[in-house]
Amino acid sequence: MSTARRSERLVLALLLSALPTLAQAQIPVREYADRRAMLATRIDSGVIIAFGGVEPVNYWPAFFQLPSFQYLTGFPETDAVLLMVKRPGSTTATMFVPKRSAVQARWMGNRTSAAAIPARVPGVSGRDIADLGKVTDSLAKSGLRFYVVPDVQTTDYADQDSLTRGSRFLAVMRSRYPALAVHSLDSVVTALRGKKSAAEIALLRKATQVSVKAHQEAMKATGPGCGEWEIQALMEGTFRRMGGDRPGYGSIVGSGPNATILHYFEDSRVMNDGELLLIDAASSFDHYSSDVTRTMPVNGRFTPAQKEIYQLVRDAQEAFVRQIRPGSSMTVSRDSGRTVITNGLVRLGLIESADAAFDPMEGMRCPPTGCRQVSLFATHGYGGHGIGLEVHDPSQYDQDMKARPGDVFTVEPGLYIDPDFINRLPDTPRNRAMLARVRPAIEKYKWIGVRIEDAYALTERGLEWLSTGAPREIDEIEALMAKPGPELPGGGSCGIKS
Repeated sequence: MSTARRSERLVLALLLSALPTLAQAQIPVREYADRRAMLATRIDSGVIIAFGGVEPVNYWPAFFQLPSFQYLTGFPETDAVLLMVKRPGSTTATMFVPKRSAVQARWMGNRTSAAAIPARVPGVSGRDIADLGKVTDSLAKSGLRFYVVPDVQTTDYADQDSLTRGSRFLAVMRSRYPALAVHSLDSVVTALRGKKSAAEIALLRKATQVSVKAHQEAMKATGPGCGEWEIQALMEGTFRRMGGDRPGYGSIVGSGPNATILHYFEDSRVMNDGELLLIDAASSFDHYSSDVTRTMPVNGRFTPAQKEIYQLVRDAQEAFVRQIRPGSSMTVSRDSGRTVITNGLVRLGLIESADAAFDPMEGMRCPPTGCRQVSLFATHGYGGHGIGLEVHDPSQYDQDMKARPGDVFTVEPGLYIDPDFINRLPDTPRNRAMLARVRPAIEKYKWIGVRIEDAYALTERGLEWLSTGAPREIDEIEALMAKPGPELPGGGSCGIKS
């Protein structure tokens, strides 16, 4: 074994030893109790009911607790229901859990019994799930209002939920008690989840550093002839080896034209010399997901045209981040990033002017005067989104665009030059005139897709760059890609890179 290889393995061993095992508790038990108490303060009196995730049908993917239930309980098992009852002067909490017979346990392992719930979730009593119906019937007859924490994976379509276990249970309750008042606490829990505690930031820091290590390995492994799936496998294997519990979301490994598809999940193409590879992939650690994106040249060296687009995106990211501090306006940060992108696209000849517009195709939402040309290439926002129990998690600034300590978020500008998309624009006089002017630039930069995404935490001390260590400057990326790649599972390396 070479000295360099021994050194790399020593560094890896030290990194592994620094990461706690998944069995260790990461969020203090007291913090879960505080979250439930805070939720109870948001109602005068009534019944709060929250449903956990159900047992998987085919066990793939493996069971992973629903975000809001995890936030309130930290309870990792299936088919549980949390019931809180608030009356003047008192609030009680009960966890309803199913039994698992000895025969079932032989197949699936033991689960926490109702009697053991107080030890597992202090401050919460336990009951058999078979008792849930009669308890809720009694509470419904008492006239108390019911409040539900929706059992959805994300908050995107919570208002339209009709198929989850919680939604079906409440539909039955309403049919039996037509006068029953039921209110959603989705927005309340979302607001609580927006501010991350010190323990949550520590988990996101770990998730991000696991992700950084995977991006480093991917940069060293990538070369012409590699399959996108090989890099995906390398990264996701690194997540687990470094202590992550699973990918935080579907890994995006897009080369060449696929780098211009924002959410490309097939990861099935072979990479070619001269192309870019865009990797948007990150690990979850103890339920908390990071989000990191890097873009690199497949052969290890950026072309002049690739450098121009890449540096423009990097400058926009820096312009956004430079503005952030406690109390700062995320709108100002966004406008700073947008200005850099817009001026850069004018300079490169990809748009006619900062305010130039075009006639949109069907499906685009634009003012009557048309869409701004910059939107043809800068498809998404100039900032990013919160991260936490979900990769798109609530942040405090979601409400008023003011950054506050406890916000953990990404900054992810991107540019995507897809000539096929441009060619689908309607054939109008304004579009023909625009294309006549920008066509040479589109040809020069075609199929270049660049996104740079980093994770940050804002605390009272200032802004912390969580994803430090994942190269993002052009010279840093090229230097790391010049190093020998890791041996892949099954032996050898991918592509033709030695």
